Amino acid sequence: MPNEDEVLLTEARAGDKAALGRLLERHQRRVFRFGMKMCGGEEDAKDVLQETLIAAARGIQDFRGASSVSTWLYTIARSFCIKTRRTSKFAPGHLESLEDRAREVGDLPDAGRGPEEAAAGSQMREALQDAISSLDPMYREVLVLRDVEGLSAPEVGEILGLSVEAVKSRLHRARVAVRQHIAPALGAAEPGALAPAEKACPDVVELFSKRLEGEISGNVCAELEEHLKACDRCRARCDSLRATLSLCSQSGDEVPPRVEQSVRDALQRFLATRA
Repeated sequence: MPNEDEVLLTEARAGDKAALGRLLERHQRRVFRFGMKMCGGEEDAKDVLQETLIAAARGIQDFRGASSVSTWLYTIARSFCIKTRRTSKFAPGHLESLEDRAREVGDLPDAGRGPEEAAAGSQMREALQDAISSLDPMYREVLVLRDVEGLSAPEVGEILGLSVEAVKSRLHRARVAVRQHIAPALGAAEPGALAPAEKACPDVVELFSKRLEGEISGNVCAELEEHLKACDRCRARCDSLRATLSLCSQSGDEVPPRVEQSVRDALQRFLATRA
């Protein structure tokens, strides 16, 4: 049985403007949220949303449904985000490298409280947005599509023109960087540093990220579980990554009423001029 997107798409391609409008409005929140995370400002996100919906309306006859409607729209939105970031006043003046952050991983505090409590405050939301915005765009877009928008790694690869392996490689590095950035906002101090005689811990944050993507074997997974049982320091780091990803999945930007009305008016004006 066809889903609602498929029904609306069929009607839209047959010339039903109302169906086309409903189809695009069904996805406007996702496109706006993507624009907010990638561009960092409401006005830029509004422009990305408006341009994306109009471009989709213009090209609806060329879309044959080989991918999902949402994947198609993200692909269009990404091109406008790239264009917008080049001139946006919200673009960060300095992008801290992942390598710089990776060297600091041992010095940052980790999570001590649950993600629900952390997500309740505006300070946490601002910290997450700042963490995502500070990523280089090539890492930011992977993390936003995978962990904020909830797309699969193959879907992200389709949008970005990357292999699944490249998507996951960028994703792990982005997750490590974002976790480090918001660790202070999550609350508790990290357990003390290792004594010189103690055995160095594995890179548990990246291993845990790989486990979430199904990239480590059962034996390695079991070894990781055993290590986490015995090491408070590493367990705290993994808990903070879990909290970070939970925050990402909850970071939904609603389309403000004024933005929604402005974009709807622009789309309707465009549809009214179509033959």
